[in-house]
Amino acid sequence: MKKRILIVEDEFVEANNLEMILHRAGYYVCDIASYVTKALEIVEREKPDLVLLDIFLKGKLTGIDLAKVLREKNIAFVYLSANSNKDILAEAKKTEPYGFLVKPFREKDVLVTIDIANYLHEQKLKLKFRSEHVAKDAFIQHQDFEGIIGKSEGLKTVFNHVKLVAPTDTTVLILGESGTGKERLVDSLHAQSLRKNGPLIKVNCAALPASLIESELFGHEKGAFTGAYDKRIGKFELADTGTVFLDEVGELPLDLQVKLLRVLQEKEIERVGGKSTIKIDIRIVAATNRNLEAEVASGKFRMDLFYRLNVFPIAVPPLRTRKDDIPILVEHFIAQYAQKLGKNIERISDEAMQTLINYNWPGNIRELEHLIERSILLSPGKIITNVLLPIFEDVSPLRENAGTTIKTMEQNEVEHIVNVLKICKGKIAGPGGAAELLNLPYSTLVSRMKKLGIKKENVLR
Repeated sequence: MKKRILIVEDEFVEANNLEMILHRAGYYVCDIASYVTKALEIVEREKPDLVLLDIFLKGKLTGIDLAKVLREKNIAFVYLSANSNKDILAEAKKTEPYGFLVKPFREKDVLVTIDIANYLHEQKLKLKFRSEHVAKDAFIQHQDFEGIIGKSEGLKTVFNHVKLVAPTDTTVLILGESGTGKERLVDSLHAQSLRKNGPLIKVNCAALPASLIESELFGHEKGAFTGAYDKRIGKFELADTGTVFLDEVGELPLDLQVKLLRVLQEKEIERVGGKSTIKIDIRIVAATNRNLEAEVASGKFRMDLFYRLNVFPIAVPPLRTRKDDIPILVEHFIAQYAQKLGKNIERISDEAMQTLINYNWPGNIRELEHLIERSILLSPGKIITNVLLPIFEDVSPLRENAGTTIKTMEQNEVEHIVNVLKICKGKIAGPGGAAELLNLPYSTLVSRMKKLGIKKENVLR
């Protein structure tokens, strides 16, 4: 059955151009409206599947006003706009559109955006149906999230989202800063899915050299390239009937982004040097600490891949917004590392705990874990009374009108890495190196330093 599309555009040339593009692609244009009141009449009469919607129209009402109605009616919509005003675009984004088409648009962009919008809408309806059959206040079993500690409202929201999406095959994009526990969340998501008896294959896209990542993901045939002495089965094939976790997916080169898109769309791969496609049955979960929308805008990440990955985003809150969880986490890490290190540490003093609560935690839970481990090693008695925080951080509580400068996530990350490098006297790899303290693979840390412009020689001056 042909998709029914309504065009809401007050410029005749643009509307006519869109209509011809859609007709050639086999869509049915049920009508064209140049202002909101007429569009509302057509919506009631024609029940379109999708609306292509200009933001500025004839009359007092805007496309944003119409979008709010379409949302209530569960009708998918894509904005058409020549306006790049940030405030207007921010207001439009609040209506949760299924995409943006910026004028003047190419036929290919129109068709790709419509295809993505239809796919996203279909997935959203499936999840909406499921959410209506899952009690919002359903009791969360602690064992379902083993290894994830906390009781804050932000974390409860994450748990509820995982409960909702885990039993489906919907692609999940986990967003959050480094050290927030995204990988542990993937473990829980897989364990609660219908694929729990299948493999969970994890790939750190930032840790693999660009020359090897294609072979790592897709596999290769014998003789496919110099050094390919044997056939290799890639991660996607190994994960058949299970889940693939692509960590730091924003680091993928553009040419591999195209191939990943094919995996998502067609559920098939082709080994490097292969001559035939191989069908695979996998679910993809991706994670990133990057702003992928900004990466799309700068041309570093494909728009179509972003929308395919961003079907169900789960944002993991940073530790600085989960202050209620700090005492629970501290108690957990003290018990864990006191036993591991053979130290008789019973608790942390109230003053030291307050210092931890006041700290901003740019390295999140990973930083807290390492700090507690160091504090246990350095503590002479049964109570931790002193914690050695990074010297660049002002741990005094924020006060009103204090003129506090809010740092960006990247600024915090730069300062944190630089501080750790100074502690390690510039040592990156090996025991006692910065990579070990940060709990990062050596290649990941080097990659982050390169992207953030951190040079070891400058740190040691």
